[in-house]
Amino acid sequence: MAFESPSITQLSQVIAQATAPSFLLGAVAAFISVLIARMNRIIDRSQALNAISDDDVSRASLKADIPRLKRRARVLNRAILYATVSGIATSLLVIMAFVCAFFNLQHEYGVAVLFVVALGFFTMALIALAREGRIALSEMDHYK
Repeated sequence: MAFESPSITQLSQVIAQATAPSFLLGAVAAFISVLIARMNRIIDRSQALNAISDDDVSRASLKADIPRLKRRARVLNRAILYATVSGIATSLLVIMAFVCAFFNLQHEYGVAVLFVVALGFFTMALIALAREGRIALSEMDHYK
């Protein structure tokens, strides 16, 4: 049995099918950028609060915010992990589609499963971001 390379029609079909996952991958990359920016703000705020001397009685009460910042950082860290796994699953999906097309293999079921996995992890990352937002806003009342 001789190796047959995929036809132009097969490759164009795979490229067309890889369009949606490619948009998802772009969205995941942008979302991770937003999550990292939020994490950097939390880290900067934590460092500023930790730098306050215990002798500074006028600002020492601000240190009460540190546990909330730690909770936010944990939730954001989880969101970054979920979004990264979503990006990895999406990348594997695109790779699998092209490799299967190159070897003339059926790829629809595997690609569908990876797409569902990618969307599932992306959804979990969005939920974690929503949780972090609630934590960020839930205790804002003590900053009156």
